[in-house]
Amino acid sequence: MNHKNVLLYAVLSFFLLISCNSTGTNSQAENTADTSAIEQPKVEKNKRILFFGNSLTAGYGLDSKDLAFPNLIQQKIDSLNLPYTCVNAGLSGETTAGGLDRIDWILKDPVDVFVLELGANDGLRGISTETTTKNLKAIVEKVRKAYPDCKMVLAGMMVPPSMGEKYFNDFSAIFPKVAKEENMTLVPFLLDRVAGITALNQSDAVHPTKEGQVILAENVWKHLQGIL
Repeated sequence: MNHKNVLLYAVLSFFLLISCNSTGTNSQAENTADTSAIEQPKVEKNKRILFFGNSLTAGYGLDSKDLAFPNLIQQKIDSLNLPYTCVNAGLSGETTAGGLDRIDWILKDPVDVFVLELGANDGLRGISTETTTKNLKAIVEKVRKAYPDCKMVLAGMMVPPSMGEKYFNDFSAIFPKVAKEENMTLVPFLLDRVAGITALNQSDAVHPTKEGQVILAENVWKHLQGIL
């Protein structure tokens, strides 16, 4: 092989080598891109949604607290990969007065979104609407003082018509009034599409079944999702 042929062979070998390496690099880059497109980063849940309520929040009568609407909302949040953890601070039998006494202890941990679900037990006991209003506003003020940037949600409630027309109307008006004055997102009626429907309530005709809790979660989520 003469000198010219040796030189030509060397040049061809050089370009062939570059071509092979370039192909391998591109393939590796494509594989990396494909992998990054498939794998979604896990979002760290560093924000807290506090559900502060009574037996409706606590999931009274259900086989597991996981069936209560705050926990069902957590499932929706997880499916959307949002950075929030739901905390169920429901306590069966809680009144607004009891909630006002309890809130300081609950606020020891940070709160980014506060969902207030209290008042139903006040209504069933015939507590004055002025007292219920005062207690709800005092709870909100405590939360705002502790966490000024916290977003607020208020779950509306009604009492049975048997409580009398005046009390029924006055009680129902509490929640829109407090929500407006305190700049809160209002869930107009937590038990919408559940109250009075036998199949969606337990034998006491007050507490939702697991199917009823699914609808409660939908009622809240419809208003909550926009502020997350």
